[in-house]
Formats: sequence, C-alpha cells, structure tokens
Amino acid sequence: MYFVKVYVTYKESVLDPQGEAVKGAVHRLGFTEIEEIRIGKYFEIKVEKSDRPVEEMIEEVCDKLLANVNMETYRYEILTTEEV
Repeated sequence: MYFVKVYVTYKESVLDPQGEAVKGAVHRLGFTEIEEIRIGKYFEIKVEKSDRPVEEMIEEVCDKLLANVNMETYRYEILTTEEV
C-alpha cells in the first residue's frame, strides 16, 4: 500500500486573489514582514499496489482531476505505509 501526499498551487504567473486577501489580513494583524501568501490544495491518497506504477496513476489523476494544469502546478510525495 502507498500513501501519497499531493500539493496543488497556482502557477507563479497566475494571480492568487485568496492569497492576496489573506496577506492583507495578516498585514492588518501587524505581520507586515510577510511578503507573499499563496493558497493551495492538499490531498491524501491511499493506493493499493498493482502492476501499474503508482507515479503513473498519480500523474494521471492530478492532470485529469485534481489540478487545472493551465493555471496550477502540483507536486507529490509517495510513501509506503511502513514510512507513514
């Protein structure tokens, strides 16, 4: 069994209005040193071992469902259940 952590964020070239709103709130709290905040999504996926490589499955799921590849980028970590 594999445990996969997937992180999805906007590409650097894409405006992040939620991140800007949070940054404004953080500044109003007095944390003016914080220059940028970007909002993202986090997914935890459990995958049973199979003949198909887990990397191939995760790439396909991310490309087709979890991320809008025109606006977002993603990265993932694959752990075995023994590492969790």
